[in-house]
Amino acid sequence: MLFARHGVDAVTVQEIVDAAGQRNNAALYYHFRTKEELIRQMVVEGAAVLDARRREMLDDMAKRGGPASIREVMLVLIMPVIELGEDERWRGYIRFTSHLQASNPTALRDALNNRWNAGYVECFNHLKRLLPLPAAIVEQRLSILAIYSNAVLSAHEAALESRNTRNSRLWGQPFTIENILDMLEAAITGPPSQGTLAKLQETDATRDPSAPVRINP
Repeated sequence: MLFARHGVDAVTVQEIVDAAGQRNNAALYYHFRTKEELIRQMVVEGAAVLDARRREMLDDMAKRGGPASIREVMLVLIMPVIELGEDERWRGYIRFTSHLQASNPTALRDALNNRWNAGYVECFNHLKRLLPLPAAIVEQRLSILAIYSNAVLSAHEAALESRNTRNSRLWGQPFTIENILDMLEAAITGPPSQGTLAKLQETDATRDPSAPVRINP
């Protein structure tokens, strides 16, 4: 919660020790050696929960013949994060990792180690295959999707922490979660404008004048 509220860099070892009800900094160093190792273990513990849930959903989807729609993949990608944010045991994890992604993405990547985000990567691979758009557009949109979803899910988690959802015009609507999914899906599926496609063609022409705009199958 300290990292969620204040950011990873702003929280001191002393503040962590005090919040844990310990008497001195030796407790943290005994268990984790460094603040960085504490952060790594926190990332891994939450990521393991998310990945297990995504793997379960992906396996169920595979039994039905694989993803039939982009919405199916979006549900696997987003719903485990929403579920985690609604669990008080994990409250703060979404904002904590969002802060870490913004301040030290290398630390986040190293903690995940291409292992604890396997379900996340599989979802993105499905989206790359399903989106009928130029590959360069898809790559950029999926990066922006990660930023959008981190922002909105962090805000939702913060509202849950403050218990300001039931009567909130923003978060207290019965259609809130579905509408979040609608908007995120629209962000990656909307047709590119003619201006965007023209800029893309200029870029492709710079690389290889004879290269057509490539469309994902």
